[in-house]
Amino acid sequence: MFDGFHLTLLAGPVVPLPTPKIAIDALQSVKVISSATAESGFELVFSFSSDSPLNTIFLLAGAQTPLLRVVVVATINAVPTVLMDGVMTNHQYQPGAAGAVSTLTIQGKDLTKVMALQDFSGLPYPAMPIEARVALIVAKYAMFGLIPLVIPSLFTDVPVPVDRIPTHEGTDLQYIQSLARDVGHVFYIEPGPLPGANVAYFGPPIKIGVPQPALNINMDAHTNVQSLNFRFETGETSLPVVFIQNPITRIPIPLPIPRLNPLQPPLGVLPAPITNITVLHDTARLSPPAALSRGVAAAARSQDAVSGSGSLDVLRYGRALRARQLVGVRGAGLAFDGLYYVDQVTTTIKPGEFKQDFNLSRNGIVSITPVVPA
Repeated sequence: MFDGFHLTLLAGPVVPLPTPKIAIDALQSVKVISSATAESGFELVFSFSSDSPLNTIFLLAGAQTPLLRVVVVATINAVPTVLMDGVMTNHQYQPGAAGAVSTLTIQGKDLTKVMALQDFSGLPYPAMPIEARVALIVAKYAMFGLIPLVIPSLFTDVPVPVDRIPTHEGTDLQYIQSLARDVGHVFYIEPGPLPGANVAYFGPPIKIGVPQPALNINMDAHTNVQSLNFRFETGETSLPVVFIQNPITRIPIPLPIPRLNPLQPPLGVLPAPITNITVLHDTARLSPPAALSRGVAAAARSQDAVSGSGSLDVLRYGRALRARQLVGVRGAGLAFDGLYYVDQVTTTIKPGEFKQDFNLSRNGIVSITPVVPA
């Protein structure tokens, strides 16, 4: 049914196993959303007759197993890519009328859903910096193949127990996401590289490393995208100002935070001009490292002035485009060629069709490199 590539579907509680052939034959479409800034999700659509055993298999499995895990793997040119590792959250069944086939739609979210099930408010973390707290929380989910990858923040803040003891607030997912916002980091779960394995990443957006093959536009036979457009926002950038309190005089000292961040190197030569000044008044009550981290986080949120969006045919591109990584762009002109960070990828798989919609971003126009990998 899926020409030009091979699709593998695994399902089961905690440890997913290959689904039977009857399920793959009934699979009509797969949709997977991978995002660097929001939770990822998936949707599977099956069609079958009313007397098919699939009519009860998935519904019984979902009813008896609160965390039915699903893994979607696409193999292109003999290279397997784990598109999604998540859990089912919703079933929608539409009976066929007048002899038509019935449709079962299964929706789910990535494994961050597992981290949002229980509230652990009040759990203390004495003398533990943010990085240690995140690693300890992720370790609880080792049964789901989660491997923590924690990048320290620029300004490490180790709380002194006699002054304060941080406590857990909300679910594990809510608490980690709040810690990430405070220091300008992101948190997501990257499936793979092998089915059943996952990397729980806590750190800045990865804007270094080997980029993915270039997205080509207006290059005749070398064109591999169906559409591609860009926007350059010049009115949303801001300069955050934090306050650091002098411990002797108790006088807050304003400190502007530049957009230079060694954890997020620039991808464009000409950034958007600063049009706003954001004063973070609540930082005076924080320790100096925590206040500086808040400023760095605010600066990081406003620096990506260039955004792009488009769609591509995966079989023509030769591989699945991955979110949360770099990719090159060619043929868009001097201002918009170069390297971009892939914010989100929406993958749609149907019989004979493998397409992806994507969103890109970077901090300025004009490429920092003369060439990008083809």
